[in-house]
Order: sequence, then structure tokens, then C-alpha cells
Amino acid sequence: MPQTRHSRTPLIAGLGEVLWDVFPDGEAFGGAPANFACHCQALGADAVVVSAVGGDERGRRALAFLDEHGVDTSYVQVLPDAPTGAVVVRLDEAGKAGYTFLENTAWDRLSWSAPLAELAGTLDAVCFGTLGQRSGQSRATILRFLKATRAECLRVFDINLRQDYHSPALVLSSLEAANVLKVNDEELPMLAGWLGLQGPPERQLAELLDRFSLRVAILTCGPRGALMLRPGESSFASPPQVEVVSTVGAGDAFTATVVTGLLANQPLDEINRRANAIAAYVCTQQGAVPPLPAGLV
Repeated sequence: MPQTRHSRTPLIAGLGEVLWDVFPDGEAFGGAPANFACHCQALGADAVVVSAVGGDERGRRALAFLDEHGVDTSYVQVLPDAPTGAVVVRLDEAGKAGYTFLENTAWDRLSWSAPLAELAGTLDAVCFGTLGQRSGQSRATILRFLKATRAECLRVFDINLRQDYHSPALVLSSLEAANVLKVNDEELPMLAGWLGLQGPPERQLAELLDRFSLRVAILTCGPRGALMLRPGESSFASPPQVEVVSTVGAGDAFTATVVTGLLANQPLDEINRRANAIAAYVCTQQGAVPPLPAGLV
């Protein structure tokens, strides 16, 4: 008889881009799905990354980084003829990040395979966004992967709109494939325009929850906190005030905390409070996946 998620460690995948964040003073490992997986592993899950890297130095360093963080790299495809992804990151005075992505990288060529089909059918949760779907090939693979998951699997759409690597059609197909949505206060107005959402943000989030039959819908507002809705339950929580060093990775830490909390059947208020606290801590650190203090794990 198959085990339930309550009797074993949950298995969670980050699906999409693996890349290096290129800062003025050096490079740091990145990619929202990969950061998410590292945080899930730190929070006690079994995490796996589904992506592709090149057969280059950045690819080798990416695999080594994931290995060091305990993340399963068995499903990271290594493509000798494609470069590993990279993005030039600029931080403003408030520590907020802006991004310029290299084109035609390994994660744009993610291909479907029997091992991916087998993995998809065993997952408790998977997180994906829009950037990983910027190429037709990777988009088809990601959507096929999502369709291969079990009905009870959490399919988390963390939108993460970047540059012009998105469209209303892409967002709509992703929403239809997901059962959990995370959107921030800059992205929600764009969704409202594309989907004809009306009223204040809270009403728009509720409409998304209902229209797409989502289990949970989340609106993050940076230092102003986060609103979480699921049928019959809502929660708002604010993060502790911190001195921000960099916001890179904070949203991925938030998402990982939400997903592990949902799989543990925690109340939304508890999930929201903890997710805000962990994301705030990441903002005080350099790097997207700093070690988490024992009191937060």
C-alpha cells in the first residue's frame, strides 16, 4: 500500500530554471525553482530540481551547489552544447533586485523523458513559474510534467514575472495547470488587466481562487506582509522589521515555507507568520539560500 504524505518525508520538486546570478562583485547560485528546492530541503523535505545545465564550469558548480545543499540532482539534464543559465543582477538602494537574462541557455532546452514522468507521479508538491517556460520546448516539458502529477500533488505557480518572458496566454495556461498561486503586489495588477479582475486586491485574489479552483491563493506585499486565502479561511501576516541586505531568494524561501506548511496541514496563520519570518531573515543575508537559524527551521 503506498505511503501517505503524513507517514514519510514529503517529496518536492523545483521545476524550471537553474542559473547563476552575476553581481558586480561575483556570482551566486540562483534560479527561483532551484532556490525553492534548497529551502525545502533545509526545512525538512526531500527536494529535487528538474532543470538543465550546460557541460561547462557553471554547470558543474551548479550541480555541486545543489549537492552541498542536499538536493537531488538526478533530474538535472546536462547538455554539452548549451551554456548554463546566467543573469546579471542589479540591486537598487533598497536592496531590490533587477535582472537581465542570458538567452538560449540549457534550461531553455529541458526535454521530456521517462524518468521525468516517473518522478512526477511520486511528488507531493512541485513549484514552477513563467521564466522557465520562456522557450517552447521547456514550456511543453513543464506543462507535460505538471499533467503527470497526482491529483493530490500541490502544483504551485509562483509567477515571478521577469523582463518580457511572459504573456497573458502563458500565465493563463499556467494558472489552469496549478492549484496553488503565489503573486506579488506588482504582478497582481498585470493579472487583473489580463483576466478582467475587479475591485481591491483582496477581492481580486478571491476571484482568482474561485475562478481557477485553487486550493490556496497568496498575495505577497514585501515588507507590508502577505495575504493568504483558501476556501473558508484567510490569513494576513506581516514580517518582522529587518535591515535589508538583499531581497534575492526571499520570495523563494517564503514559497518553500508555505509549501512545507501546507503539506504538514498547518493552519494558514501559522504558515503565514513563519513564511514571513523566514523570508525576512533571508533579506538580512547575502545570497539566495543562506543557512537558516535553528529557531526558524
